[in-house]
Amino acid sequence: MANGGQNMGNMFSKMMDMQNKISAAQEELADKTTTAEAGGGMVKVTANGAQKITAIEIDPDAIDPDDLELLEDLIIAGVNKALDEASEMAQDEMRKSMSGMLPPGMDLSQLGM
Repeated sequence: MANGGQNMGNMFSKMMDMQNKISAAQEELADKTTTAEAGGGMVKVTANGAQKITAIEIDPDAIDPDDLELLEDLIIAGVNKALDEASEMAQDEMRKSMSGMLPPGMDLSQLGM
């Protein structure tokens, strides 16, 4: 019985270590950004690793009052691309922070990451 309790204690300790590493990595991700471009740089969108848009830059030449639909499409494309890149960055960073703690071959998407 005593050995089982010790194993359970070790397991809980490892789980707490993993939770602390995940929390630290998530905090760091909020400070990391990626910038995506759409329309050859006419729209630039910056997102952080926490999947939040932090900036949008629009080239004045992209603003045509007679074709607002094009500008809207460029903004949507830029936002989607920036969020995709931010998601990929976040997954890479989480993999790095979790390396050595997960069983070989375990995919972080199984943990919702």
